[in-house]
Amino acid sequence: MATRYWVASLPVSQGSSASSLWSRLQESISKQAFDTSLYRFNIPNLRVGTLDSLLALSDDLLKANSFIEGVSHKIRRQIEELERVSGVVSSSLTVDGVPVDSYLTRFMWDEAKYPTMSPLREIVDGIHVQIAKIEDDLKVRVAEYNNVRSQLNAINRKQAGSLAVRDLSNLVKPEDIISSEHLTTLLAIVPKYSQKDWLSSYETLTTYVVPRSSKKLHEDNEYALYTVTLFIRDADNFRTKARERNFQIRDFEYNPETQESRKQELEKLNQDQETLRSSLLQWCYTSYGEVFSSWMHFCAVRVFSESILRYGLPPSFLSVVLSPPAKSEKKVRNILEGLCGSSNSTYWKTEDEGGVGAFAGDTDAHPYVSFTINLI
Repeated sequence: MATRYWVASLPVSQGSSASSLWSRLQESISKQAFDTSLYRFNIPNLRVGTLDSLLALSDDLLKANSFIEGVSHKIRRQIEELERVSGVVSSSLTVDGVPVDSYLTRFMWDEAKYPTMSPLREIVDGIHVQIAKIEDDLKVRVAEYNNVRSQLNAINRKQAGSLAVRDLSNLVKPEDIISSEHLTTLLAIVPKYSQKDWLSSYETLTTYVVPRSSKKLHEDNEYALYTVTLFIRDADNFRTKARERNFQIRDFEYNPETQESRKQELEKLNQDQETLRSSLLQWCYTSYGEVFSSWMHFCAVRVFSESILRYGLPPSFLSVVLSPPAKSEKKVRNILEGLCGSSNSTYWKTEDEGGVGAFAGDTDAHPYVSFTINLI
């Protein structure tokens, strides 16, 4: 699938017709740039309005196009990210079941959604409002999804971090802890290469440590997790002495209800994440189709209005969609320019050549209406 297309219109000279111009263009492309895909871009007879209204509209078309294109790309990128995370095989994006490239190259105006008798400004503003609402919805949905992801990531970091910072609840079993009126069990985080020092010294750090009570529960790349049992009245003193020897005593209280609550919270967050991810992905598929359809109708309005301002009234032009490979772009430009007529070509030279320059903010001036659609 091509990802970059040109939309262009050529003036139909007096005594000629759009059909004959189309035949000449097809013939020239097939002879000189046969690797370029070429299609008619079907634009209905829209309501012209006044010259002032067209001029005012043209000032906004470029900015509006950038906005719509940007939203389209945002949704596409979101789809790609969700598919990658979900392990979904990337699917072809569609508009009403039609692949987006086919929708563009076989574009048909939706009269029911955009009545051709509506003022062009009304059509453009309606499209802008619709796309802005979709963008707002995207922000809300992505924020909700990312919020759940952030909560899960925070929990996973606690589970995956070093013993000095991670949650210890899944490493400690009820039988590892002694808790009575006089005795308590503390959890010591011992540097991995200081374990011999710990084992040889913990019994004598303070007076009331139960001999041979330390047991290793877990070890990671940096630390080892040990238990130690002692009298409750000696716990604070033991913490101080352990810290002096570079042993960290982690606060921990085994609570079965808390353990179960954390487990349920994690399960719920995982379920919520999957639900939100699936929902967001489906919404993005649908919304991308809506945005792309609206974008193509906007492009049709843009071609129509710019062609009227460029070629005059009554509307008499041929609008096309092309997808030239990079090596054929110059040939295709020459073909399009050659079919415009010399007078039009002379008038629309670049500013450096003494002409009026680019139309509607385009960086490259051509003697015909032309702009680029980037699908990605």
